[in-house]
Amino acid sequence: MAQAPGNTSFHVGRVVWFSFVLGLLHFGQDFLKPLAIAGVLSLVISPLVRKLARAGLGRIASTLISVFLVAACVVWMGAVLAIQLVAVGGDLPQYRSAIVAKMASVQEIAVAPFERFEAQLRGPAPVVETPEAAPRSRSRRQPAAAAPVETPPVVQVQPPARSAGDMLSKLLSGLWGPVGDAGIVLVLLVFILLERESLGDRFIRLAGESKLGTTVQALTDAAQGVSRFFLSQATVNIAFGVVVGASLWVLGVPHAALWAVISALLRFVPYVGVLGAAGLIGVFSAAVDPGWSLTLTALGVFLVLELLVAHVVEPQVYGHSTGLAPLAVIVSALFWAALWGPVGLLLSTPLTLCLVVIGRHVQTLAPLTVLLSESPGLNAGQRFYQRCLAASSDAIQQDARAYLKRNSLAKYCDNVLLPGIGLAAADYRQGLISQGQRERIQRNMLSLVSAITRSRPERRSGRRRAPVSLVNASVGAHLRQLRQERLGQWQGRLDVPAQSIVLCVGFETERDDLLSELLVVALREGEVDARSVSLAEPQDPAMADKSDLVGTVFFVFPQAEQLASWLENVARFRAALPQAILATVYLRLDDTAAAEEAVAGHVDLVLHSYAEAEAFVLQHAKTA
Repeated sequence: MAQAPGNTSFHVGRVVWFSFVLGLLHFGQDFLKPLAIAGVLSLVISPLVRKLARAGLGRIASTLISVFLVAACVVWMGAVLAIQLVAVGGDLPQYRSAIVAKMASVQEIAVAPFERFEAQLRGPAPVVETPEAAPRSRSRRQPAAAAPVETPPVVQVQPPARSAGDMLSKLLSGLWGPVGDAGIVLVLLVFILLERESLGDRFIRLAGESKLGTTVQALTDAAQGVSRFFLSQATVNIAFGVVVGASLWVLGVPHAALWAVISALLRFVPYVGVLGAAGLIGVFSAAVDPGWSLTLTALGVFLVLELLVAHVVEPQVYGHSTGLAPLAVIVSALFWAALWGPVGLLLSTPLTLCLVVIGRHVQTLAPLTVLLSESPGLNAGQRFYQRCLAASSDAIQQDARAYLKRNSLAKYCDNVLLPGIGLAAADYRQGLISQGQRERIQRNMLSLVSAITRSRPERRSGRRRAPVSLVNASVGAHLRQLRQERLGQWQGRLDVPAQSIVLCVGFETERDDLLSELLVVALREGEVDARSVSLAEPQDPAMADKSDLVGTVFFVFPQAEQLASWLENVARFRAALPQAILATVYLRLDDTAAAEEAVAGHVDLVLHSYAEAEAFVLQHAKTA
């Protein structure tokens, strides 16, 4: 099929735009790198500037003080590095013997076996007749060798010794570039902090008034996300460096302050920085110690501290991840490092995080969000539906258990299970999934509910149930039947306090059976005595005199075609249970439901999630 010309030009335009951006980032790096560093630093310092401004200082004073503190920290760290590096250079001669012994040991272990193996493959070398051994075989007519030619002496020109002034001039010329760049960054940082509100207004003006809300939200999310992440990361890395330095000092590793600063700085580089710091510490420890005990101890302490920080401290401090996928962090580090070198490597995470956050609000950058974010393409309901189709019941149950460690079953139904079921029902109505796929989804739901609820009838009975065909039976009816088999005809005891029972009522349809039974399961997991009733069932005579036990009745929200019959049943329950609260839960799962306004006047309460229903029942039980 031929591609539409408009679509082709659209893709060509994207390629041209992407190539233009790459060229601008590469050829304009001398101009863009100071801007990027100053912009990221401004996001980090902004909370400090705001706090100082609230303390009574003016905007200019708070900005200058914050920048001065940052510059002082940078100068201090640079001075520590310079002093320690000079000291390390002065101490290297006394470590010469240890270094030579370690290199010989490493060569004997790592290189010598390969050399011996290569020699064995080549075999003994052939004997070659040397010229001294064959003078007799020469012809007697061969003329005598010529007299040796005298070689003229080699004259070496020694460069003149450099004076102290020349050495100082070379040192200053080498430092001029970094110092000049740092000065430019500080000046840009001051003006960005002073003009941050004006810069935000300019971005909003460029985006247009029609996108005012989107632009403001994107700028706010990017500023808060990067600021919170970088400030937390700086705090954690500085603390990590201090602990590493103190540990190495206790172990007796010389120049522990140097390794503390290097560990703190390299930890800003994702993944690779920690390995680099560990390698430097290991090499230096091996150089200063004749044996291997100090090296192994130092590396072991570093590894334990890194694991502790990465898996215990950072989740508590950050509260959440950066929102970037691990592979995306590595790819972004490679990309920015290829463009901007070490500066790009340090800025890779905050720059990529800004692009991902802005891409959630700007349609042009949305593909970057999909490719780089931690949970890009599928929400929880879509992922549940996809795994049901793929018959990945183990993955479904693993995700459910992880979710339920932090949330209730009612919230899991609201955010994962019911949205996934809604997608499956819509696709089945449109003929997008087959009957076999529908049964597969039903089986996954049954196994999930059995796995995540505390009362599991299959395990209590002592025998494994045979698979049940769901072609002519609904999941809700099957779950209800299992509960009736376990708890009896009335799904529980009748000697309970007054108004303690919660009834979940629906029509005898697959939709109503499932929604009412899931609500029962969610409420029972919340320690609520919930039971289900079908409107098609005749009233049990044994329950006629037990109406005072029911405190709340939840009706499944009706479909538009069932509204009249639903209202009649609500009126019937109102007359039979005058003391009970009649409520319904409007979930907005599909477009077949009746209008909320047509229902609200006939019940006491309209809720919008199972979590709200659970909270209402628990609160009502406390006040009753």
